[in-house]
Amino acid sequence: MLQPYRELAAVPRVPALLIWASLGRLHMTGTPLAMSFLIAGWTGSYTLAGVIGAALLIGIGVSGPVRGRAADRRGAAGLVMVTGVGYGLGMIVLAFVPTWLPGSWWPVMAVGAFAVGLFNPPVIPVSRAIWPRMLSGSALNSAYTVDATLTELMYAVGPLLAAALVAAVNPEMSLVISGALAMLGAAGFARMLSVAGQSGPVATSDQAKPRRAGLFTVPGVSASLLLSFFLVAALLMVDMTIVAWARNVGEPILAGVLGAVWAVGSGIGGLVAGGLRGAPRLTRRVVLNLLGVAALVPVLPPVFDPASPWLIGLVLLFGGAAIAPAVAAANARLGELAPAERRTEAYGWLSSASTAGFAIALPTSGFLLDHGGPSVAAAGAVVMVTLGVLLAARIPAAKPEPEPVLS
Repeated sequence: MLQPYRELAAVPRVPALLIWASLGRLHMTGTPLAMSFLIAGWTGSYTLAGVIGAALLIGIGVSGPVRGRAADRRGAAGLVMVTGVGYGLGMIVLAFVPTWLPGSWWPVMAVGAFAVGLFNPPVIPVSRAIWPRMLSGSALNSAYTVDATLTELMYAVGPLLAAALVAAVNPEMSLVISGALAMLGAAGFARMLSVAGQSGPVATSDQAKPRRAGLFTVPGVSASLLLSFFLVAALLMVDMTIVAWARNVGEPILAGVLGAVWAVGSGIGGLVAGGLRGAPRLTRRVVLNLLGVAALVPVLPPVFDPASPWLIGLVLLFGGAAIAPAVAAANARLGELAPAERRTEAYGWLSSASTAGFAIALPTSGFLLDHGGPSVAAAGAVVMVTLGVLLAARIPAAKPEPEPVLS
């Protein structure tokens, strides 16, 4: 079971790249929680908190394919560095808007959040695109699984750190730290790309030709992107549900603790799945994810009131074990389907699909929380994963193309 991990660790620079790729996305895991507390306290509305959070994520989603295409054509290291600085500074400015303006000025915050999102550093698409250039076989599958598992661990650390800062200091400081982490993570990842020789563009025989429509004509690519949309939307709806319940009971730190428990469960599931031989079964993994999310509905208010944090934590621990395996299988499948010279662009579109899922989930979960309560919001997440199951069953398997030579 450990053999794939040994093969992975034996490749120079890969472990360091995995670590910095995870640290480079740490800021994203705590930002929704910090921003939710900040905006809900500023405006008194979860719905408006969702709208402003969605504006940030729409900006991130719009920039995703553009950043991916630029990385494919011109290289990634400099791009990651410059955008990381711009995003981090912008996030720090956003943190203080509620102290400068009254809550009725929330549209200004929404516009600013969208603008900051445009500068999000493309750590995620770049990191996912380089694994097939450096690895193959079981080591490649393990890389995607470790990548997803480390991401889940970041979802344990990020929300817990954000919640601790909210409880100990204030939401503004939590968002400031998020911006600082964005700059630090982008700088470290950019440096490792250069050290590993992965900072340049992908050389192809037709690189100078315009890249018109074609990526979405590849069978399974569109379905893979939609699958990520629904999976991410469901995950964030659950996260928002936990945040709202913790805020309602007057214990904001519980949001971070329960989020960490959820991520730990995912990490354990990912580590087990990463050591398995053979191609991952995507549909089965998404079905298990559905069961984990559905188990939350009966343990939350108003279905179960007052809810027990111990019971919620237990459900999250076991239900979370299906998250990383499902995400890893979905990411690997897209990497197999996309042409090698457009893989970063494909993962840029994946980031866009994921952030679109965030953008839909934030106001949707806010509305369901305002008008139905946590269990109703969790039921909305169940609907999202159910649609994901239907899509997963339609995505074909594919063999990866030969990798082009790097310039």
